[in-house]
Amino acid sequence: MQDAKFELERRDFLQLAAAVAVGVGATLPATANAATDGETDFTRWLDGISGKHRMVLDVREPNIGVAMAWAWVYLHTAPVAYGIKESELETVMVFRHFAIPLVLGDAAWKKYQLGKVFKIDDPKTNKPAERNPYYSEAYEPFLPDMALQKLIDRKVKVVACDMALGFYSNLVAKQMDLSPEAVLKEWNATVFPGITHAPSGLVAIQGAVERGCTYVFAGGTEMESFQSKRT
Repeated sequence: MQDAKFELERRDFLQLAAAVAVGVGATLPATANAATDGETDFTRWLDGISGKHRMVLDVREPNIGVAMAWAWVYLHTAPVAYGIKESELETVMVFRHFAIPLVLGDAAWKKYQLGKVFKIDDPKTNKPAERNPYYSEAYEPFLPDMALQKLIDRKVKVVACDMALGFYSNLVAKQMDLSPEAVLKEWNATVFPGITHAPSGLVAIQGAVERGCTYVFAGGTEMESFQSKRT
């Protein structure tokens, strides 16, 4: 198998998108056969959103793990602010666009060189990550116990955008001359337990807002720029 010899530059995004537009349909969420009775697995998941105070984090960039830090801060400070238990909070995190590799396991990161593709460095090596540095351990420059796995254990609802999974797996497959369907299947197989799939991150955010969640943008590249200035 060839190595993934490309990096996903923002300036190349439209060009790459055009290059895969013809074949990407097979790896994107189906719409033609959508249920018409108003109830799907996704709407049932939405109906499970509860809690007295509700927040949805829009995570569209890796941003050196800032979204996990914000979720951690909310879980620690909202109970103090409102005089309630943590169990009365509802925190939703929607991973979409360039943040989609954060929901994938180490096998996908290593095989498809996702650190290089998405320009995500391993904080321990300062080289393109060959593992998911945000899932099973705290990202040390910020807070302890803010790893994604630990947030899921604290009942944070985490959502993966199927549109992003299909689109970016197709881009990688095209560059490596692999089957888009096979790559998407492997990526989906590594999505961490406890993470819910949504047809798109946008519809997940919109649905969560309809269920009473306050929208919070989880940051872009500001912290990445800050980190680069420190190193």
